This record gives sequence, structure tokens and C-alpha cells, in this order.
Amino acid sequence: MTPKTPAVEKMNYEQAFAELERVIQALENDQPALEEALALFERGQALVKRCAGLLDEAELRVRRLGEGDFDLLTEDGEG
Repeated sequence: MTPKTPAVEKMNYEQAFAELERVIQALENDQPALEEALALFERGQALVKRCAGLLDEAELRVRRLGEGDFDLLTEDGEG
């Protein structure tokens, strides 16, 4: 992680996913030493959790919006 890279918890989805891709590429292509590989793997795991959490939050928001729209339609007698 470079000094300009934000902490995983502060990353948005696009940032976390892009860094995850770089981590995977480094593990696949660079053949790092064991300690570096472990550090990359741990970072990758944290990035995966961040991406999954952000996707879960987005899905929940979409479901809530969908439920709200459905409620509005049924209150008007349509649907």
C-alpha cells in the first residue's frame, strides 16, 4: 500500500475493486516472496470484504427504494 492509498475502510467500491485487481495481478504474475505474498493476500481479503459489504449496502438500498415505490402504488389503489 502506498502512502496515497486510503485505508480499506475509507475506500469506495471502485477504489477497492481496482486495488483488488492489482493485488491479484501481483500475486499471479510477480511471484513475490512469502512474506510479501502473505501481506498481499491479507490485503486482498480485506478488499474483498469491503467490496462485498458495499455491494450488500447498495442492494439493501435498492430493495428499500423498491419497497417504497410498491407501497406508493398500492396506496393509490393501483397494483
